[in-house]
Amino acid sequence: MQSSGHRFRDVEHHPLLTENDSYDSSSSEADMADRVWFIRDGCGMVCAIMTWLLVVYADFVVTFVMLLPSKDFWYSVINGVLFNCLAVLALSSHLRTMLTDPVSNSDCNGAVPKGNATKEYMESLQLKPGEVIYKCPKCCSIKPERAHHCSICKRCIRKMDHHCPWVNNCVGEKNQRFFVLFTMYIALISAHALILCGFQFFSCVRGQWIECSDFSPPVTVILMIFLCLEGFLFLTFTAVMFGTQIHSICNDETEIERLKSEKPTWERRLRWEGMKSVFGGQPSLLWINPFAGFRIRRLLLRAKKGGPEFSV
Repeated sequence: MQSSGHRFRDVEHHPLLTENDSYDSSSSEADMADRVWFIRDGCGMVCAIMTWLLVVYADFVVTFVMLLPSKDFWYSVINGVLFNCLAVLALSSHLRTMLTDPVSNSDCNGAVPKGNATKEYMESLQLKPGEVIYKCPKCCSIKPERAHHCSICKRCIRKMDHHCPWVNNCVGEKNQRFFVLFTMYIALISAHALILCGFQFFSCVRGQWIECSDFSPPVTVILMIFLCLEGFLFLTFTAVMFGTQIHSICNDETEIERLKSEKPTWERRLRWEGMKSVFGGQPSLLWINPFAGFRIRRLLLRAKKGGPEFSV
Protein backbone atom coordinates (compact mmCIF):
# COMPACT_ATOMS: atom_id res chain seq x y z
CA MET A 1 0.00 0.00 0.00
CA GLN A 2 1.19 3.49 -0.76
CA SER A 3 2.56 5.42 2.13
CA SER A 4 0.17 7.83 3.80
CA GLY A 5 2.42 10.73 2.83
CA HIS A 6 2.31 9.85 -0.85
CA ARG A 7 -1.42 9.35 -0.83
CA PHE A 8 -1.87 12.62 1.03
CA ARG A 9 0.15 14.37 -1.69
CA ASP A 10 -2.28 12.92 -4.20
CA VAL A 11 -5.01 14.76 -2.33
CA GLU A 12 -2.99 17.97 -2.24
CA HIS A 13 -1.96 18.05 -5.90
CA HIS A 14 -5.30 16.81 -7.19
CA PRO A 15 -7.96 18.72 -5.27
CA LEU A 16 -11.57 17.69 -5.06
CA LEU A 17 -13.96 18.69 -7.80
CA THR A 18 -15.58 22.08 -7.41
CA GLU A 19 -19.24 22.79 -7.14
CA ASN A 20 -19.30 23.72 -10.84
CA ASP A 21 -18.24 20.19 -11.87
CA SER A 22 -21.49 18.41 -12.55
CA TYR A 23 -21.67 15.01 -10.95
CA ASP A 24 -24.58 13.48 -9.11
CA SER A 25 -23.19 10.69 -6.92
CA SER A 26 -26.52 9.15 -6.02
CA SER A 27 -27.83 9.14 -9.58
CA SER A 28 -24.53 7.79 -10.90
CA GLU A 29 -24.57 4.85 -8.53
CA ALA A 30 -28.21 4.19 -9.36
CA ASP A 31 -27.37 4.17 -13.06
CA MET A 32 -24.46 1.81 -12.48
CA ALA A 33 -26.70 -0.59 -10.57
CA ASP A 34 -28.90 -0.92 -13.67
CA ARG A 35 -26.06 -1.65 -16.05
CA VAL A 36 -24.40 -4.86 -17.10
CA TRP A 37 -20.69 -4.67 -16.44
CA PHE A 38 -18.76 -5.10 -19.68
CA ILE A 39 -15.31 -3.80 -20.55
CA ARG A 40 -14.95 -2.52 -24.10
CA ASP A 41 -11.36 -3.59 -24.60
CA GLY A 42 -10.44 -4.98 -28.01
CA CYS A 43 -7.73 -7.33 -26.76
CA GLY A 44 -9.93 -8.60 -23.93
CA MET A 45 -12.91 -9.25 -26.20
CA VAL A 46 -10.73 -11.18 -28.67
CA CYS A 47 -9.25 -13.27 -25.85
CA ALA A 48 -12.71 -13.96 -24.41
CA ILE A 49 -14.02 -15.10 -27.81
CA MET A 50 -10.92 -17.28 -28.29
CA THR A 51 -11.58 -18.91 -24.91
CA TRP A 52 -15.08 -19.89 -25.97
CA LEU A 53 -13.92 -21.12 -29.39
CA LEU A 54 -11.21 -23.29 -27.83
CA VAL A 55 -13.70 -24.86 -25.42
CA VAL A 56 -16.15 -25.47 -28.29
CA TYR A 57 -13.33 -27.05 -30.35
CA ALA A 58 -12.42 -29.35 -27.47
CA ASP A 59 -16.06 -30.33 -27.05
CA PHE A 60 -16.35 -31.06 -30.79
CA VAL A 61 -13.29 -33.32 -30.84
CA VAL A 62 -14.26 -35.16 -27.66
CA THR A 63 -17.88 -35.67 -28.73
CA PHE A 64 -17.69 -36.29 -32.48
CA VAL A 65 -14.19 -37.70 -32.93
CA MET A 66 -13.77 -39.84 -29.81
CA LEU A 67 -17.05 -40.62 -28.04
CA LEU A 68 -19.80 -41.00 -30.67
CA PRO A 69 -17.82 -43.49 -32.82
CA SER A 70 -17.04 -45.60 -29.74
CA LYS A 71 -18.70 -49.03 -29.53
CA ASP A 72 -18.90 -48.83 -25.74
CA PHE A 73 -22.26 -47.14 -25.13
CA TRP A 74 -21.84 -46.40 -21.42
CA TYR A 75 -18.26 -45.20 -21.92
CA SER A 76 -19.54 -42.62 -24.41
CA VAL A 77 -22.54 -41.58 -22.33
CA ILE A 78 -20.72 -41.19 -19.02
CA ASN A 79 -17.73 -39.32 -20.45
CA GLY A 80 -19.92 -37.23 -22.76
CA VAL A 81 -22.20 -36.08 -19.96
CA LEU A 82 -19.27 -35.42 -17.62
CA PHE A 83 -17.24 -33.46 -20.17
CA ASN A 84 -20.17 -31.36 -21.36
CA CYS A 85 -21.30 -30.58 -17.81
CA LEU A 86 -17.79 -29.41 -16.92
CA ALA A 87 -17.67 -27.34 -20.13
CA VAL A 88 -21.00 -25.65 -19.28
CA LEU A 89 -19.78 -24.90 -15.76
CA ALA A 90 -16.49 -23.51 -17.12
CA LEU A 91 -18.20 -21.23 -19.64
CA SER A 92 -20.79 -20.13 -17.08
CA SER A 93 -17.99 -19.25 -14.66
CA HIS A 94 -16.29 -17.34 -17.46
CA LEU A 95 -19.45 -15.34 -18.15
CA ARG A 96 -20.00 -14.59 -14.46
CA THR A 97 -16.39 -13.41 -14.14
CA MET A 98 -16.61 -11.22 -17.24
CA LEU A 99 -20.07 -9.74 -16.63
CA THR A 100 -20.12 -9.46 -12.84
CA ASP A 101 -20.72 -5.84 -11.99
CA PRO A 102 -18.40 -4.81 -9.15
CA VAL A 103 -20.48 -1.72 -8.42
CA SER A 104 -19.63 -0.02 -5.19
CA ASN A 105 -22.10 0.17 -2.36
CA SER A 106 -21.94 1.74 1.08
CA ASP A 107 -19.01 -0.50 1.95
CA CYS A 108 -17.08 0.48 -1.20
CA ASN A 109 -16.96 -3.10 -2.47
CA GLY A 110 -15.73 -3.84 -5.97
CA ALA A 111 -15.43 -1.00 -8.48
CA VAL A 112 -15.47 2.58 -7.28
CA PRO A 113 -17.75 5.01 -9.16
CA LYS A 114 -15.77 7.41 -11.34
CA GLY A 115 -15.76 11.08 -10.38
CA ASN A 116 -17.44 10.72 -6.99
CA ALA A 117 -14.87 12.91 -5.23
CA THR A 118 -17.12 15.96 -5.23
CA LYS A 119 -17.52 18.53 -2.50
CA GLU A 120 -21.19 17.60 -2.06
CA TYR A 121 -20.39 13.92 -1.69
CA MET A 122 -17.59 14.68 0.76
CA GLU A 123 -19.97 16.68 2.92
CA SER A 124 -22.49 13.82 2.86
CA LEU A 125 -19.86 11.50 4.38
CA GLN A 126 -19.89 13.54 7.61
CA LEU A 127 -16.17 13.07 8.19
CA LYS A 128 -14.69 13.65 11.61
CA PRO A 129 -12.21 16.53 12.08
CA GLY A 130 -8.75 15.43 10.99
CA GLU A 131 -10.03 12.33 9.20
CA VAL A 132 -8.22 11.81 5.89
CA ILE A 133 -9.61 10.16 2.77
CA TYR A 134 -7.72 9.59 -0.45
CA LYS A 135 -8.52 10.46 -4.01
CA CYS A 136 -7.34 8.67 -7.13
CA PRO A 137 -5.90 11.30 -9.51
CA LYS A 138 -6.65 9.11 -12.55
CA CYS A 139 -10.40 8.52 -12.17
CA CYS A 140 -11.14 11.35 -9.71
CA SER A 141 -12.72 8.97 -7.20
CA ILE A 142 -12.52 8.46 -3.49
CA LYS A 143 -10.06 5.63 -3.07
CA PRO A 144 -11.04 3.12 -0.37
CA GLU A 145 -8.57 0.89 1.39
CA ARG A 146 -7.00 -1.88 -0.72
CA ALA A 147 -8.17 -0.29 -3.98
CA HIS A 148 -5.96 0.00 -7.06
CA HIS A 149 -6.58 1.80 -10.32
CA CYS A 150 -6.95 -0.33 -13.46
CA SER A 151 -5.89 1.46 -16.62
CA ILE A 152 -8.03 -0.86 -18.77
CA CYS A 153 -11.23 -0.71 -16.68
CA LYS A 154 -10.44 3.01 -16.13
CA ARG A 155 -11.50 3.02 -12.50
CA CYS A 156 -10.36 1.86 -9.08
CA ILE A 157 -11.09 -1.74 -8.10
CA ARG A 158 -11.16 -2.76 -4.46
CA LYS A 159 -9.02 -5.85 -3.71
CA MET A 160 -7.89 -5.92 -7.33
CA ASP A 161 -5.81 -9.03 -7.95
CA HIS A 162 -5.02 -8.47 -11.62
CA HIS A 163 -6.65 -7.67 -14.95
CA CYS A 164 -7.14 -10.87 -16.93
CA PRO A 165 -7.62 -10.45 -20.71
CA TRP A 166 -8.99 -14.01 -21.00
CA VAL A 167 -12.07 -12.95 -19.01
CA ASN A 168 -11.94 -9.32 -20.22
CA ASN A 169 -12.25 -8.01 -16.69
CA CYS A 170 -10.43 -7.29 -13.48
CA VAL A 171 -10.33 -10.05 -10.89
CA GLY A 172 -11.45 -8.29 -7.75
CA GLU A 173 -13.54 -8.54 -4.63
CA LYS A 174 -16.86 -9.50 -6.20
CA ASN A 175 -15.84 -11.82 -9.03
CA GLN A 176 -12.79 -13.61 -7.65
CA ARG A 177 -14.95 -16.59 -6.73
CA PHE A 178 -16.11 -17.00 -10.32
CA PHE A 179 -12.57 -16.64 -11.62
CA VAL A 180 -11.38 -19.40 -9.28
CA LEU A 181 -14.22 -21.64 -10.52
CA PHE A 182 -13.34 -20.81 -14.12
CA THR A 183 -9.71 -21.86 -13.69
CA MET A 184 -10.77 -25.00 -11.80
CA TYR A 185 -13.27 -26.18 -14.41
CA ILE A 186 -10.95 -25.40 -17.33
CA ALA A 187 -8.22 -27.42 -15.61
CA LEU A 188 -10.65 -30.32 -15.09
CA ILE A 189 -11.90 -30.46 -18.69
CA SER A 190 -8.30 -30.12 -19.94
CA ALA A 191 -7.23 -33.09 -17.82
CA HIS A 192 -10.32 -35.04 -18.91
CA ALA A 193 -9.61 -34.32 -22.58
CA LEU A 194 -5.99 -35.46 -22.22
CA ILE A 195 -7.08 -38.72 -20.59
CA LEU A 196 -9.66 -39.37 -23.32
CA CYS A 197 -7.02 -38.63 -25.99
CA GLY A 198 -4.70 -41.17 -24.39
CA PHE A 199 -7.40 -43.86 -24.40
CA GLN A 200 -8.38 -43.00 -27.98
CA PHE A 201 -4.81 -43.20 -29.31
CA PHE A 202 -4.33 -46.54 -27.60
CA SER A 203 -7.62 -47.87 -28.97
CA CYS A 204 -6.92 -46.66 -32.51
CA VAL A 205 -3.39 -48.05 -32.61
CA ARG A 206 -4.55 -51.40 -31.24
CA GLY A 207 -7.36 -51.57 -33.83
CA GLN A 208 -5.04 -50.33 -36.60
CA TRP A 209 -7.27 -47.27 -37.09
CA ILE A 210 -10.16 -49.41 -38.34
CA GLU A 211 -13.55 -48.00 -37.29
CA CYS A 212 -11.67 -45.78 -34.87
CA SER A 213 -13.40 -42.59 -35.93
CA ASP A 214 -15.87 -41.27 -38.47
CA PHE A 215 -13.03 -39.12 -39.81
CA SER A 216 -10.05 -40.37 -41.80
CA PRO A 217 -6.96 -41.40 -39.78
CA PRO A 218 -4.88 -38.33 -40.81
CA VAL A 219 -7.68 -35.92 -39.88
CA THR A 220 -8.31 -37.75 -36.61
CA VAL A 221 -4.63 -37.59 -35.68
CA ILE A 222 -4.39 -33.86 -36.48
CA LEU A 223 -7.52 -33.01 -34.49
CA MET A 224 -6.36 -35.02 -31.49
CA ILE A 225 -2.84 -33.59 -31.57
CA PHE A 226 -4.22 -30.05 -31.49
CA LEU A 227 -6.53 -31.05 -28.65
CA CYS A 228 -3.61 -32.52 -26.70
CA LEU A 229 -1.56 -29.34 -27.16
CA GLU A 230 -4.50 -27.19 -26.13
CA GLY A 231 -5.28 -29.41 -23.15
CA PHE A 232 -1.69 -29.45 -21.92
CA LEU A 233 -1.25 -25.68 -22.19
CA PHE A 234 -4.57 -24.85 -20.57
CA LEU A 235 -4.12 -27.44 -17.84
CA THR A 236 -0.71 -26.03 -16.93
CA PHE A 237 -1.84 -22.40 -17.02
CA THR A 238 -5.14 -22.79 -15.17
CA ALA A 239 -3.78 -25.21 -12.57
CA VAL A 240 -1.02 -22.74 -11.67
CA MET A 241 -3.49 -19.84 -11.65
CA PHE A 242 -5.94 -21.82 -9.50
CA GLY A 243 -3.18 -22.55 -7.00
CA THR A 244 -2.04 -18.92 -6.80
CA GLN A 245 -5.63 -17.73 -6.33
CA ILE A 246 -6.28 -20.17 -3.48
CA HIS A 247 -2.96 -19.13 -1.91
CA SER A 248 -3.91 -15.45 -2.19
CA ILE A 249 -7.34 -16.07 -0.67
CA CYS A 250 -5.94 -18.08 2.23
CA ASN A 251 -3.38 -15.34 2.94
CA ASP A 252 -5.84 -12.48 2.30
CA GLU A 253 -3.34 -10.83 -0.03
CA THR A 254 -3.92 -9.94 -3.66
CA GLU A 255 -1.29 -10.43 -6.35
CA ILE A 256 -0.75 -6.68 -6.66
CA GLU A 257 -0.29 -6.34 -2.91
CA ARG A 258 2.21 -9.20 -2.96
CA LEU A 259 4.20 -7.81 -5.89
CA LYS A 260 4.32 -4.34 -4.32
CA SER A 261 5.19 -5.84 -0.92
CA GLU A 262 2.46 -3.76 0.67
CA LYS A 263 2.25 -4.08 4.43
CA PRO A 264 -1.26 -5.05 5.54
CA THR A 265 -3.13 -2.36 7.44
CA TRP A 266 -6.28 -4.48 7.60
CA GLU A 267 -7.18 -7.44 9.76
CA ARG A 268 -6.31 -10.49 7.72
CA ARG A 269 -8.76 -13.35 7.21
CA LEU A 270 -6.53 -16.39 6.95
CA ARG A 271 -7.23 -19.84 5.54
CA TRP A 272 -10.86 -20.90 6.04
CA GLU A 273 -11.97 -17.44 7.07
CA GLY A 274 -10.59 -16.09 3.81
CA MET A 275 -12.23 -18.87 1.80
CA LYS A 276 -15.59 -18.23 3.46
CA SER A 277 -15.35 -14.50 2.81
CA VAL A 278 -14.77 -15.10 -0.91
CA PHE A 279 -17.07 -18.07 -1.54
CA GLY A 280 -19.70 -17.12 1.05
CA GLY A 281 -20.81 -19.00 4.16
CA GLN A 282 -19.85 -22.46 5.28
CA PRO A 283 -18.40 -25.02 2.80
CA SER A 284 -21.16 -26.42 0.60
CA LEU A 285 -21.91 -27.33 -3.01
CA LEU A 286 -22.81 -23.68 -3.57
CA TRP A 287 -19.10 -22.92 -3.46
CA ILE A 288 -18.58 -24.70 -6.78
CA ASN A 289 -21.83 -23.53 -8.36
CA PRO A 290 -21.34 -20.56 -10.71
CA PHE A 291 -25.11 -20.08 -10.92
CA ALA A 292 -25.46 -19.39 -7.18
CA GLY A 293 -26.76 -15.89 -6.57
CA PHE A 294 -27.72 -15.36 -10.22
CA ARG A 295 -30.53 -12.80 -10.23
CA ILE A 296 -32.47 -13.86 -13.32
CA ARG A 297 -35.59 -12.01 -12.16
CA ARG A 298 -33.66 -8.75 -11.99
CA LEU A 299 -32.27 -9.31 -15.49
CA LEU A 300 -35.77 -9.94 -16.84
CA LEU A 301 -36.98 -6.69 -15.29
CA ARG A 302 -34.09 -4.85 -16.90
CA ALA A 303 -34.97 -6.41 -20.26
CA LYS A 304 -38.58 -5.19 -19.96
CA LYS A 305 -37.30 -1.68 -19.31
CA GLY A 306 -35.48 -1.64 -22.62
CA GLY A 307 -32.57 -4.03 -22.32
CA PRO A 308 -29.24 -3.87 -20.51
CA GLU A 309 -26.77 -1.09 -20.83
CA PHE A 310 -23.04 -1.59 -20.90
CA SER A 311 -20.60 0.19 -18.67
CA VAL A 312 -17.33 1.44 -20.03
